Order: sequence, then structure tokens, then C-alpha cells
Amino acid sequence: MRASLAAVAVLALLGSAASDAQDCKGTLYLTFDTGNMAYAEVIAATLARHDVKATFFLANEKTPRGDHALDAGWKDYWVARVREGHAFGSHTWRHGKTLRDAPGGSIVFRPEFPAGPAETLPAASYCAELSRVDDAFRAHTGRGLDPIWRAPGGRTTRNALAAAKACGYRHVGWSPAGFLGDELPSATHPNRALVEQAVRSVKDGDVLLMHLGIWSRKDPFAPMLDELLARLKGRGFCFATIPVRG
Repeated sequence: MRASLAAVAVLALLGSAASDAQDCKGTLYLTFDTGNMAYAEVIAATLARHDVKATFFLANEKTPRGDHALDAGWKDYWVARVREGHAFGSHTWRHGKTLRDAPGGSIVFRPEFPAGPAETLPAASYCAELSRVDDAFRAHTGRGLDPIWRAPGGRTTRNALAAAKACGYRHVGWSPAGFLGDELPSATHPNRALVEQAVRSVKDGDVLLMHLGIWSRKDPFAPMLDELLARLKGRGFCFATIPVRG
């Protein structure tokens, strides 16, 4: 998966929102895409233990429980995260990949949950893919999303960015060093190597990317989050949610 080109612009904004804590040598922005939610509770407990606030990008993805991440069965989970003070953005309702632009401002889009053929969505329909997440999240928690979104796979196009901006969403990608690799094959990218790479490479202002669970990875990375946060804090980093422009 590649970082969105929009990440470069986002980093400039984030740099102005770094924590003022005197003991911070830099600020990192930890973000989670829903994924399959298998480690959602483990990750939430780890964040609470380290008093780290993160930004979650939500899509209605399938989970090992046989439901979906924004079904009523996950209401208590999301309510708890709101109470803890995390931030939330859209990841498109159907976790759809943006393939290319089409005439008239439309976007060619392939949904994943449920899987289906590519569709050509007018700008308003693409906006609805983003805002449907907001509707579900608001119904569960009483709180709407923050005005941010992340395209699945980080794949954006000119029309997709324009459509999202028109309905109030700013795109947030991730930093090259912030790609933590939890979706890569564990046989070729073992957890230990991923942790060491992140601790060595991330720098002030970086946006970090993880998932709340990945179907394909045999050795899940989520249990390593505890060590990763401890070691990054040991380097003097603080953590903050993605800044939201007024």
C-alpha cells in the first residue's frame, strides 16, 4: 500500500499543531484504519495504558464476529473511544478503492464490503460514501466525525479529493516512515523488524498508520503496539490526534 500524495500537504499542517509539552522532543500522529477489528479491544487497552490519543478512520468492514465495524454490535466500542478523547474520520462506507477519474467530476470506485464490480460515482454519490460513515457513527455515539477522511489504500484522484472537499472532508494520508507495515506478510516482514524500523525511522510530525486487525497477516502486529509506544516515548515523542482546521 502506498502513502497518499496528500500526506505531504497534511504534514505541513501538522507541524504547526505539535504539542507544547516541555518534555516532548517531537509529536507523532498515530492513526488506525478499521481493518477487520480483530485487535480493536487490545489496541484500545494499549492506548489507554499509555495515555495515547489516536485518530481512527472508519469503514463498515467485515469482522471475524460475522458482522461489520459500524453495526450496532460495535456501538459500545465506539462510544468508549469517544469518551477517551480520540478523533475519528471517514474511510468510505464500503472501503472502496478509488481507481480513476471519469468525465463530469465522477470517480470510478470499486467497493470491497460487499465486494462488487467497479462503479462510476458522481461527486455527490462519492460524498455519500464518506458521509454514510458519519451518519452511522453519529447514531451510535451522538458525535459526528471530524472533517477528515482517508482513502482506502491511500489512493486518491483529483475528482475524489474535490468531491470530498466539497462535502467538508480533508484527506489525511501517512508519512513514509509512518507506514508501520502491519498489513505486510509476517514471513517477510516480522514484527521485530517492523518495530525496529519504526523506532529508528520516525521523526517529528510523522503520521503513523496501523489497522485494528488484518485478515492476511499470520503473526499480528497489534500486540507489538505496547512496546512500540514505550520505545517511541523513550525517544521523547508525544502523541496527538490529527489537527482539525476550524
